[in-house]
Order: sequence, then C-alpha cells, then structure tokens
Amino acid sequence: MTRAQVLDRIAELGVVAVIRMQDPRKLAEVVSAISAGGVKAIEVTMSVPNAVAMIAELARTLPGDIVLGAGTVTDVGTARAVIDAGARFVVSPVLSLAVVASCSEAGVACMPGCYTPTEIFTAWSAGADVVKVFPATALGPKYLKDLAGPFPQIKVMPTGGVSIDNVGEWVAAGAFAVGIGSDLLDKGAIADGRYEVLTERAARMTANFQKAAAARR
Repeated sequence: MTRAQVLDRIAELGVVAVIRMQDPRKLAEVVSAISAGGVKAIEVTMSVPNAVAMIAELARTLPGDIVLGAGTVTDVGTARAVIDAGARFVVSPVLSLAVVASCSEAGVACMPGCYTPTEIFTAWSAGADVVKVFPATALGPKYLKDLAGPFPQIKVMPTGGVSIDNVGEWVAAGAFAVGIGSDLLDKGAIADGRYEVLTERAARMTANFQKAAAARR
C-alpha cells in the first residue's frame, strides 16, 4: 500500500488495535482473532519483546487486507528499523520532529503523540498524517470538538480512555480514527487462549465505530 492508501484504509476501518504484550508467541493468534472481528489496523508497540522481528514476520504472513504498523516509536533509528521490517504506519507517544521527517522521507504514514493545541499544530505543520491525541483519558471527547474549531483540517486519533462502549462519543466529536488497547485485548482471555473473546470484542468495537461514523455523515 502507498502512504495515501494506508490512510484511506485506516479511515475506512476507524479502529487501530494497540498491541502491548509480553508473550510474542501469542501475537499471531491475537492479530488473527481481532481481525476476524473486523479490527484490521494493527499497531505492534516496541514494548513487545523482539517487536521489530515480530513486525517483519507479520509483514510476510498477514493477509493483504490488514494494515500493519508500529507503535511507541520515539527515535529515528527505531523508525527506520520498523519501516524496513514492513510497518506501513508509525505511531509515537510523543512528538519527535525527526521521526516525522524520517517517515515522510520513507513515504510512510506518521502519527505522533501530542497533547496540547501547540503540539498538535506543530506536528501537523511538520507533515504528520494523523495526530495521536495522547493520553486522551483526561481530556475527553469535548476536547476534540474544541480542537475542530481552529483546526478542522487536522486528523486526530484519540488513544487512551477509548473503550468499546464510549467509542461513539469520540467519533461524534470528530475522531478520524481511534486507538484502543486494554479494553479490546482482554489479558485474561489471551492468557487462557480464549481468542474468541477477542473476536467478539473486536466485532462490537467495529460495529460501534461504524454506527457512529454513519451517523456523523
């Protein structure tokens, strides 16, 4: 996929699964389970052991309808490594202008993490494709509505505090997409190998996002 195609696909899907897990042997099963429920934008964070190698393996084996990205990328060296491994989008919890520039040079979508209006505008002006509003937990959906006043052109993706039950509020407030981790990826179910729980939660999340997106249109 080209950079533009990746962004179009994420806009279509709306939900980015943020995967942080300590047992990489279960990563493929987790991705398969949530993709079966419709969550097909996958962000493998650098907190996953051997994350770059796991991204490379997934890039070789995942179906073509899944968009694979890397998360918790905070420096240029890591950005280059995950891009070389096959990540089609790069997400960070912070704003690093060097990482944004590196992704732009490589033709890969970049989503830096920002909190304040100044950070958000700086990221967008520097060439970020989507601004990850993080941590969104303490901000709430109204923050996105307030941002849309002066910055209607900026695509924002709240992460942190987004759940299956409240995703509609974020979409109604103007979210381009949402990032979700713990509320989607039930740790107990993963530990017990009950991957059908993840599929069911992914299906609910996808349905709630799409319903809210249709209402917004």
